[in-house]
Amino acid sequence: MTATTHEPTLDTAPDATLSAALRAGTRQDHEAAERSTFVEHLVGGTLPLAGYVDLAAQQHAVYTALEAAGDRLVAAGTHGDLVFAELVRVPAIEADLTHLLGDDWRAQVRVLPATAAYVARLEEVGDDLPRYAAHAYTRYLGDLSGGQILKRMIERHHGLSGEGVSFYDFPQIHKLKPFKDVYRERLDALDLTPAQRDEVVEEARVAFRLNRAVFADLAEAHAL
Repeated sequence: MTATTHEPTLDTAPDATLSAALRAGTRQDHEAAERSTFVEHLVGGTLPLAGYVDLAAQQHAVYTALEAAGDRLVAAGTHGDLVFAELVRVPAIEADLTHLLGDDWRAQVRVLPATAAYVARLEEVGDDLPRYAAHAYTRYLGDLSGGQILKRMIERHHGLSGEGVSFYDFPQIHKLKPFKDVYRERLDALDLTPAQRDEVVEEARVAFRLNRAVFADLAEAHAL
């Protein structure tokens, strides 16, 4: 999970774009995630490799649920052009876990309670485009931004390169910033009522809280 944000939309100009409202509305949540004990150890190089492997296992559970929701929206024709094949992460996570643990990795990993709660939330709200958008924005924009910094830290501290950190690679996206701009444009183009826009921001804050809870479980599991 990447360490990736805001005050409620009441503090955002009423004519602000949805992406701007999300950025402003989740800022404090984003900063709180970055200050979590687990992330500090991950960035600081004091997280054992087992902790990174455990993180990858939690990512697998979360992205499996998120991407299943995206597939359902596409099948229903209600995805609002917000589901990108270039962003799919599950195959990359599975390749990382295979590299790190071997072909029997599924028998070795566990889903932590906070991760199970995160997955349950995604399964509950993922068929609703505004709330799917909140979770997808939180995850994928984080992967394309702060996730790239995390990749360099993980490679440096654990001697990994390519295999083992392919979760953070987006081979179909040649330039990250232009792609992120397109993603924000798609968000801003969603035909949402003011109430639905507020719902997106509030659900994004929920996503950050769920993510922080996963970090807390991981910190406890690895005695950090």
